[in-house]
Amino acid sequence: MLYDILQDEEFGTILKNHAIDIITYLFEKNEEFGVLVDISSVDFDPMLPQEIMQQLPEFTLFVLANYTYESAKLEGSTLSFEAGFGPQNFGSIVSVPVESILQIIIDETPIFVNLTASIAQKPKPKDSMEALLSNPENRKFLKKEE
Repeated sequence: MLYDILQDEEFGTILKNHAIDIITYLFEKNEEFGVLVDISSVDFDPMLPQEIMQQLPEFTLFVLANYTYESAKLEGSTLSFEAGFGPQNFGSIVSVPVESILQIIIDETPIFVNLTASIAQKPKPKDSMEALLSNPENRKFLKKEE
């Protein structure tokens, strides 16, 4: 049942629209935030050097603060921002499709979780759970066995 819901296109659209509403709200409130994304869905312009790309984890948290936050914008269903990478602070414009955002985070606490974000690659439900749990803060949501 859960896997069927996570695969449902209408449910994915609901979560995508919810993420857009949250990001819009955070911009209106001038609130810095982070996004946890599957790095395979992110575009970089210019492309990051190979040695930097190899160091990025599969699920990467981008913190939109200071200049990165000031450069951030939501255009349609794409969140983009400028960020610096590596010791040389290599600059690149990062473009993230909203539907691929796994979490929106404020002060190390997830305020939005999208379990459908990695469905585009047709993972098993276990893979979605691994993505969710890649943020240690989410482990507290696990049901403890008695």
